[in-house]
Amino acid sequence: MNPAVSVEELVEDQWTRYRDIRLAALESDGHAFGGNLDSERLFTESQWREKARQYIAVVAIVDEEDIGMMTIENLSGDFGATCWVGSCWVDREFRQHGALRALFGYLDLHAEHRDWATQGLGVWVDNDIAITAYEKLGFTQMGEKQESTRKPGMYYQRMLRKTVVN
Repeated sequence: MNPAVSVEELVEDQWTRYRDIRLAALESDGHAFGGNLDSERLFTESQWREKARQYIAVVAIVDEEDIGMMTIENLSGDFGATCWVGSCWVDREFRQHGALRALFGYLDLHAEHRDWATQGLGVWVDNDIAITAYEKLGFTQMGEKQESTRKPGMYYQRMLRKTVVN
């Protein structure tokens, strides 16, 4: 039996939780992100607070432990996206236990009043596991692959989905 997954939106004063889960994601699966573990470890409190103001951070929780996260940014993006999902990650120990679905369920639940109706994200073109997971959640690949500005020589695929209404 899978443990129950809850989801919580962090506020700026919870910047240490945001920092800790972000660094855990980079340490575990840094290849999947545009960020860099070594440089982000050096961020100051004010830099982490700035990130907490810039993005909406949502965490998946099991037994009072943060086991997954994603960030959401409102924008007018490619292919009509009204928000961009980033930093999406689930601890390896909790993959395939519903954490990713719970995170996107939270996004869907709040989509109407937060203007998250059309959700976009980018995923490295060689990350077949993530692409498959996103497709299972209703995302479709859009447009051509794009070269990363943060990691030249690497390419990402944009994906899009409409809010899932329950």
